[in-house]
Amino acid sequence: MTERPRNRRGCGCLIAPLLLAAFAAAIGWRHVDRELDDPVPLAGQSNAPARWDDTFVPSAVAGALTPHPFLARDANATMHGDAGQSDTHLAAGPFGAGLEVRTRQSGNGMPRQCATFVHRSDGKLVAMCGGLSGFRMVLLDPESLAALASFDLPIRPSAFEAVVKRDRSIMMNDSSGGAYLFLDAQDRLVFANSRWMVQRLVADQENGRWSFRVEREWDLKPYVPHDCLNWDNWFPNSECDKVTAVMPDTAGRYWWTTRGGRLGTLDPESGTVSVIRFDGEEIQNALAVDARAVYVLTDHAQYAFSAGPDGKPVQLWRSAYDRGTRRKVGSINQGSGTTPTLLGDRWITFADNADQRINIVVLNRQDGRRICAVPVFTPGASATDNSMIGWGRSIILENNAGFSSAYEQTDYGAVAGGVVRVDVRGDESGCDIVWTSPLKVPSVVPKLSAGNGIAWFYSFEPATAADGAASQDWSLVGLDFASGREVIRIPTGRGQAFNNNWASISIAPNGYLYVGTTRGLIQVRQRAQK
Repeated sequence: MTERPRNRRGCGCLIAPLLLAAFAAAIGWRHVDRELDDPVPLAGQSNAPARWDDTFVPSAVAGALTPHPFLARDANATMHGDAGQSDTHLAAGPFGAGLEVRTRQSGNGMPRQCATFVHRSDGKLVAMCGGLSGFRMVLLDPESLAALASFDLPIRPSAFEAVVKRDRSIMMNDSSGGAYLFLDAQDRLVFANSRWMVQRLVADQENGRWSFRVEREWDLKPYVPHDCLNWDNWFPNSECDKVTAVMPDTAGRYWWTTRGGRLGTLDPESGTVSVIRFDGEEIQNALAVDARAVYVLTDHAQYAFSAGPDGKPVQLWRSAYDRGTRRKVGSINQGSGTTPTLLGDRWITFADNADQRINIVVLNRQDGRRICAVPVFTPGASATDNSMIGWGRSIILENNAGFSSAYEQTDYGAVAGGVVRVDVRGDESGCDIVWTSPLKVPSVVPKLSAGNGIAWFYSFEPATAADGAASQDWSLVGLDFASGREVIRIPTGRGQAFNNNWASISIAPNGYLYVGTTRGLIQVRQRAQK
């Protein structure tokens, strides 16, 4: 006798009301968890003073950013700063006496993490802050940290799936939904939301009040499979893909990617869309752009593309890399965890996922020819899911091996740690390790302050066994670009609210430094004179 297949709908309906009720509660928070106008400090903020090396003489690191006609100037446009994803800011960040640490809780209900920061031409800060109930854009006054306006994005399908399957990692491993936004040259925010819409958002003021409005939007659902498990789609039966990143090329065309390996273009004037797919490959990070090409890193290979006469992506070259045999703790998929970074006008760099020791890989951008592959960090404890700092011929990379997420990590002793600087030889004969640091950096997107030669990271001091993992002491730590030695440490706070959990550091043109945490954001600045 053949067993009759179970009715999926009939079986599911037994638990559906309970799960739906749980998620409805999360959705309900959207109406309660509003962005408060006045800042509420994070609980647990440190009162300890900054410590710095008096022998260190801050000095600018020579180099320049290549301007992009459709991006905000001076590396203020994306999570990684600029079109080359250099993770470098020109400003001189904080150093020395008189530093002030200020914090802001995002929302007033469920945890909401500020992951991406961009800086408008008028000095105002835009933070993208995500939580279970969806992402939120917040316009902030940098002097008061007051919220001037906010804009809620749709709930991500991964959040609903995480609730249904009781697996928080589903949400934590999803890089889609708006984090890889960009700020254009007209102070407009461009991103893809979790409903497959590319939106262009404007913040403006009327009668003394600021607000966001959608200036234009483009629907990608005809081009991207979108049958995803969600609160309004309990029984998907086909493919679910998610739009991850959007970037403009130097002609003003928007390029976009999906987690499922789709690469597309969008003409913002005509609305024309073209798309291709990498068979069996995923894309989890952002795009790098120069005047010649758009660079896409999948979990198998590094690619360079241009746009054909019809806008369709045309492959210029492909370079495969060692993707390893498994996903490691410290990565969100099997393959490179880095957004590709452009070095000067000649090279592109990324990290692979080789099993024992990952390699910093450098290619020639013209033809994809490999210049070097340098193994880094401790054998068996080498992984990264954050992009490198790239400036001139220099690459700085952190080790994220052993860190899963702020919500899953129980053993902080498992965080392997390590930071390395590698320089490319000018004659392209190879690359050399310049220095290493034992600094433990679980998850932050680091930044170089080219204005004073400090590379910034976010680290911790281990809690005692009695205190538990949730009571870690967190600090911003600056390393000397030239030598790698620690030159400044700024305590920020203790506990889960201060866990960085994969968010970014950003340095504003005025020198204010920001870093995201699980409950909001931290600002470090020179104390205002009274």
